[in-house]
Amino acid sequence: MRAVVLLCLLHAAAGMSAYNWEGPGRAAPDPLTKPVSACSVDKLSCECCTMVRETNRLQTYFDTTLTNLEKELDKANQGFNALQDRRVAFSVSLYTGDNFKCLGPFGVDTIVPYQHSFLNLGMAYNMASGIFSVSYSGVYSLAVTSFSDAGSPGNTLAVCTSLQVNGQIVAGSRELNRKDQEDSTTIAVALKLKAGDSVSVKLTKGCFLCDDSNHYNTFSAFLLYADA
Repeated sequence: MRAVVLLCLLHAAAGMSAYNWEGPGRAAPDPLTKPVSACSVDKLSCECCTMVRETNRLQTYFDTTLTNLEKELDKANQGFNALQDRRVAFSVSLYTGDNFKCLGPFGVDTIVPYQHSFLNLGMAYNMASGIFSVSYSGVYSLAVTSFSDAGSPGNTLAVCTSLQVNGQIVAGSRELNRKDQEDSTTIAVALKLKAGDSVSVKLTKGCFLCDDSNHYNTFSAFLLYADA
């Protein structure tokens, strides 16, 4: 832009140094005649001024656009940081290792205390109590996989678990028979939960769960999206 302005000034200065209104070849304008447009007298200078105005207009447009983009980027960064702060995800199993081990049966319904953690982002799952405490209100994906082995053919196989929120059952699974020596069940749901809710897996009385080298009893959950 400075270069354009300089060219305009040099052009105007060159014209003034050659002649003036009283100089040879150019008569002073008649004050009674109608004023003549500057562009009709010197089209090159007029074009330079037009370029300067257009350059200024474009610079103003780009500055405004850049400011708006910076504001949108700042909003996006704030939203991303909020998502990072609200990350909640965990995946736990009943036991770990290659040894065959069972939990139950019990004479009363019992919360399953999963003892091995694959992931506990946000530390929302309590390994001691077996309870997932909801930190942020929103929609969560939850899954429970239950496996058991009756030990030998003809024995009763009893795989009975339920997913509960604040002590209320929201989904359950049940396998109770003498035909299968081993079997598994799965619960998979998406639930709207509130901050402060308690989520756990309950083992029904008389039922039992078993882990071995090829099968794990697992409980997993993660926050799909948080409420605004």
